[in-house]
Amino acid sequence: MKRIQSMNAPQARNKGMVLIMAMIFLVVFSSLAVAMANFSNANLQVASNLMEANRASVCAESGLETIRYWMDKVAFSGTIDDDERLSYVASSLNEAFEDSGINSLQARDLSEYGYNCIVIPYVVKDSSESEFFYGILNQPDTDTLRLYVVGFHDSISRVIQVDYAFGTRANTVFDYGVATKGPLSLQGNVLITGLNYAVESNAYIESLNNALALYIKGNSQIGGDVKIANPLGYVDLQGGQAGIGGDTGQDAIDYHVTTGVPVTEWPEPDTSYYEGYVTSTMDANTDTSADVTLQNIRIPAGLNPHFSGNATIMGVVFIETPNVVTFTGNVDVTGIIVGDGDWTDDSGSNQIYITGNVSSDPVSDLPADAEFDGIREDEGVFMMAPGFAVSMGGSFSILNGAIAANGVTFFGSAGGTVEGSIINYSDTLMDLSGNTDLYLNRSGLDEVPAGFVPQIIMQYVSSSYSEILTSDITINYDYN
Repeated sequence: MKRIQSMNAPQARNKGMVLIMAMIFLVVFSSLAVAMANFSNANLQVASNLMEANRASVCAESGLETIRYWMDKVAFSGTIDDDERLSYVASSLNEAFEDSGINSLQARDLSEYGYNCIVIPYVVKDSSESEFFYGILNQPDTDTLRLYVVGFHDSISRVIQVDYAFGTRANTVFDYGVATKGPLSLQGNVLITGLNYAVESNAYIESLNNALALYIKGNSQIGGDVKIANPLGYVDLQGGQAGIGGDTGQDAIDYHVTTGVPVTEWPEPDTSYYEGYVTSTMDANTDTSADVTLQNIRIPAGLNPHFSGNATIMGVVFIETPNVVTFTGNVDVTGIIVGDGDWTDDSGSNQIYITGNVSSDPVSDLPADAEFDGIREDEGVFMMAPGFAVSMGGSFSILNGAIAANGVTFFGSAGGTVEGSIINYSDTLMDLSGNTDLYLNRSGLDEVPAGFVPQIIMQYVSSSYSEILTSDITINYDYN
């Protein structure tokens, strides 16, 4: 009898395979799920680390902008030697901190510890997030300061490196025909104008301690425009002919006066520049009532000479402080009058008083004698008298160079052409009165005259910006 096979026999042999396949797929998908979870966690960690690093970078960027703000306030005398500049930067930063009310910060010169650097201690940006920055300044060469700004978020740090160059300000008071730290007053028949163009007689008035910056009375006029640094400064015009820029009345103020202009630079008068030319000292027994020649000579402190005779000045006359020097006779100048005072001294205790007529020739006309070598090239200065109040009451056809003093007064018939600017370093009134006509010739003058030293400022070199590793900083500073 033939056996009949069941149609379900093959299924019986494959029984359990579905379960096995299901288990395999379960394992595979579970592994994929675990892998995906791990991958997601890794991505989250990477994103978190990137966020932390970005926050550290933002902190470093914030620190850079903050320190740049402070560095913009750094300024010191151009007479400072290259190897002393770093300490002056530290001092200037300290002043900037104090001016900003940040008494807890100190820019420290660590040279005593063997580090040629300045450290700006850490500044907390966000204490709740442990965000802060600190800065390190060192001097890789005489012309450069290198700044490292280290920003932190928790334990992650980022470092920005930039360079600063030592430079000078582009604009100075010698860009004006008349510049005064104190107010300016014109009374009587006073004219200040440019010899060639009205712009040569532009006036800069700082007057930060006096709101009345400019007072013009009578038939007095300023040919150029007026810039006033004091934002509250104002002009008082008295009389129908009192004018500025060719206009009178309110039009003169509306069209030719600007207030609140940025404070401009006052180059420091370095009298030692001219002291080296001095070859003799004036004797107390010199007869100053007779005609006298002053040639590369020093007037010693306390002598207080009164030159009632005619005086001839050749080369440099170097006046020590304290002194009151008076010229009532005529004065013939082929050289430079130098007062060796303090350019911050507004006391008026030192004076140069000239009531006689003045004639002036350029220093290039000095004889070809060896004692005048060097001076013949120092054109641009008629009188450099820091710490001296200067009064001029005699007429002149021309003064060959700028006048700079701590207190400037013209009166009587004083007037003529000035080959340069008139600079008043004093916060006291600069007063012009009488029949004073001043024609200012600044045509072709684009440099600060010899002996005046611009301030050094820090110029940010944007092309030097780079992000570096913390380990690349060669100075290890414990910012805590």
